[in-house]
Amino acid sequence: MTPRDRVWLFDLDDTLHNASHRAFRELNASMTAYIVNHLGLAEDEAVALRHRYWLRYGATLTGLQRHHGVRPAHFLHETHLLPGLDEHLHGHAHDLAALRRLPGRKFLMTNAPRAYAERVLAALGLGRVFEGLICIEDMACFGQSRPKPDARMFRIVLARLGLRPGQCVLVEDTLVHQKAARGLGLATVWMQRWLRRAGAARLHRRPGYVNRRVRSLAALLRSPQF
Repeated sequence: MTPRDRVWLFDLDDTLHNASHRAFRELNASMTAYIVNHLGLAEDEAVALRHRYWLRYGATLTGLQRHHGVRPAHFLHETHLLPGLDEHLHGHAHDLAALRRLPGRKFLMTNAPRAYAERVLAALGLGRVFEGLICIEDMACFGQSRPKPDARMFRIVLARLGLRPGQCVLVEDTLVHQKAARGLGLATVWMQRWLRRAGAARLHRRPGYVNRRVRSLAALLRSPQF
């Protein structure tokens, strides 16, 4: 397979921008408030429930849909309004240049909703880089939300796009997503650019299911083979 035959699946938050700086904090607060208002829980109970569903399903929405009948569209709209977020999102010219020079097809694959993803990409100046966006609205099976790291969802999405796992590379900050993807035959890249707070020792240990570790998008250009 030549580099131009490769298909790149890029995560969004903490992969293409520093979501931990502000976006995640605001999103967590917004989701907690939604659970308090719509499920009638105390704030500490809402925080615990949100965290438990995120660990179990990869997204809070999945647990809320399965166990509480929450409508995905309503939840995603209400929790991702995030007024003022765009002012704190800034792209870098070298990121845009690196993505444009990277050979192969490029898709965004995120557990975030489409409106949020489009908003963030526009603020970063990356709106025209990707051939398509695969967002949480696209990650469903039998009417149930199945975001990353759900293996069935990966298979469905790849089949829908006419892609083979062996031609795809998932670029992610989240290891559990990479583990699932590698188990299906995708190559994996661990983006560590905004993960330094996790501790140097942890970041220097590369799990067996991770093909490469990088700290920048430009690093993907230096060694195109996996």
